[in-house]
Amino acid sequence: YVAQDSVFPDGPTVRQVLVEALAPLHIDEMEAKAKVATILGIAGFADPDAPASTLSGGWRKRLALSQALVTAPDILLLDEPTNHLDLEGILWLERLIRSSSVATVIVSHDRYFLENVSTSMAELNRIYPEGVFRVEGNYSRFLEKRADYQLTQEKLEESLATKVRREVAWLQRGAKARTSKSKARIDSAGKLIEELGQVSARLQTGTAKIDFTASDRKTKKLIEAIGISCTLGGRILFENLNLRLSPGMRLGLVGANGSGKTTLLRIIHQQIQPTAGVIERAENLRIVYFDQNREILDPNVSLRRALAPDGDSVIYRDRVVHVSGWAKRFLFRAEQLEVAVGRLSGGERARVQIARLMLQPADLLLLDEPTNDLDIPTLEVLEESLCEFPGAMVLVTHDRYLLDKVSTTVLGLDGAGGAQIFADYSQWEQWQLERKPNKAPSKEIVPSPPPTSKKRLSYIETREFAAIEQKIHDAEAALENWKTEMNQAAAAAESARLQESYEAMLAAQQEVNRLYARWAELEAKQDC
Repeated sequence: YVAQDSVFPDGPTVRQVLVEALAPLHIDEMEAKAKVATILGIAGFADPDAPASTLSGGWRKRLALSQALVTAPDILLLDEPTNHLDLEGILWLERLIRSSSVATVIVSHDRYFLENVSTSMAELNRIYPEGVFRVEGNYSRFLEKRADYQLTQEKLEESLATKVRREVAWLQRGAKARTSKSKARIDSAGKLIEELGQVSARLQTGTAKIDFTASDRKTKKLIEAIGISCTLGGRILFENLNLRLSPGMRLGLVGANGSGKTTLLRIIHQQIQPTAGVIERAENLRIVYFDQNREILDPNVSLRRALAPDGDSVIYRDRVVHVSGWAKRFLFRAEQLEVAVGRLSGGERARVQIARLMLQPADLLLLDEPTNDLDIPTLEVLEESLCEFPGAMVLVTHDRYLLDKVSTTVLGLDGAGGAQIFADYSQWEQWQLERKPNKAPSKEIVPSPPPTSKKRLSYIETREFAAIEQKIHDAEAALENWKTEMNQAAAAAESARLQESYEAMLAAQQEVNRLYARWAELEAKQDC
């Protein structure tokens, strides 16, 4: 089971997390090392000795998935596995699931992901007589079958309604005699009315009402960035970027984790300043920022106070709305108003966040991963609201469907200083594919999984295998020396020495990765 949130304690490294996952299996130490080296290669970890707790959200998710896969499970349970992964990470996960023989059960709101990996779909919903609707096939097949089912239910409701009207008319006329036949018809009419009520109740589904408040500003230019650059930790994220945001423009930001998407949002929001360039803003510009980490909600506060902090009502579009009506708009029941926020589900807390943001009039929406924890019906309403929002918008999301539907323009960041405008996500994805053959070799050497070849070790390979454990020991010692040297250079604030030590440490790490991969490869051939 891979939980929705991937959290690791302070201390253990990436490699240690995977080694500990294998401990209950009581396998041979050499076999465990080979398994760990293989999964590190598949997952693409450049530094297996990095502390797991310091990884970004996307890499923590990769580690959690690797932690499960290294044990070679029979069944893999994934709860919102695309949360925190960037688009490249999601594509990696899709390839992993499609090529795996492990039976997998996935809970996800990512519709493209479900389309690409699912062989069977099930929806849990009270609208179905047994509470679940199951279809063999992917997500689009499921949508077709669900539409057919709903149409059938609507026709059944019409048919039952007609029969009930006829039976009610008969009952109102009054039976001439309470014969057995009359009593049976009365019982039948009662059952028809009950069945109609059940079908009608199932067909009544609620959706959150999401509608962001625009400021009705007529200004044609809200923000203009002229030649802005940003360097973070000695790395250029983007440089000489020109960007203009006007009402009606919906800009999608794409790029790998760490490429600068959130940083650009924070620059636009004036939380940080660009390294170079200037940003011109319209006077009295009103910005609503949906942070990826979400505004911290006090878990002990009641839902009532979270939705309406200052009383029993809110002001929405110059109109007073009672908190119970405001809660109902976001699918909360009246009896939930006194429930502590900490007891709400992740999706319910996300709806609270959206409810609070909707009260703020905006010229510009900055949305950083707004889809996390939202269910698909709420996502569909959010999409419609964003498409109808008359102001400008900048959207960061790993949800490709949302990105395709909402964005009018896509800005792709490569994390190495480059930025380019595209018409849509598909065009950016194609550009990424076309660049791959021409890319310079990566500094990161990723260990490959052991081959399935049946060839045994040659004489030279046998000698190599006998000596490789010592080579790994020496390489790891060299890596630790360079890490110590880098820490000393950092403490002494000697930038030239720090840069030299850092590059040497990367080279040493690559050598360790290469040796582990080679070890796994030779051991696999030896076992054939």
